[in-house]
Amino acid sequence: MTRRHATLPTELGDLLVVVEQMADGAALAGVTFPGHWHPLAADMLGDEVDAATDPVVVAFGAQLAEYLTGERTSFDLPLAPSGDEFQHAVWTMLREIPYGETVTYGELATRLGDRNLARRVGNAVGRNPISIVVPCHRVVGAGGSLTGYAGGLERKRFLLELEGAPVVAQSRLF
Repeated sequence: MTRRHATLPTELGDLLVVVEQMADGAALAGVTFPGHWHPLAADMLGDEVDAATDPVVVAFGAQLAEYLTGERTSFDLPLAPSGDEFQHAVWTMLREIPYGETVTYGELATRLGDRNLARRVGNAVGRNPISIVVPCHRVVGAGGSLTGYAGGLERKRFLLELEGAPVVAQSRLF
């Protein structure tokens, strides 16, 4: 495994984009926001490359631009997220959530066969290394409340509103 990374300027902030080079080609391994809750470790980034010349970063940037203008509702990129079996199961379910729709952590846990897994599902969602492409922003709290997003709740709200998803008031802890 060889990795490389680039910083891609976007209207959501400068995204850190990590690409993994594998024997059969290159794949997106990470997309994180500035101030991301679970940043990728420095030793997982590889060499820095130019965002304007790396083919995977360029392809992601083009698809992201289409998504942000409403021309695209899903991404068509090879993915290589690092995680355990449970995380991969959750991340696969995230990719199945339709554009403009939301599900709760509890609903995902129920789909996995045990509603009591909701907290573990939340942990896996929060550690999704490929933001936006693996749409963890489509997961909301019970009752549709905006809860946790590694890129910040303002970005989560923006992405849900962009998709036309119902957005409920942000949860507040007092």
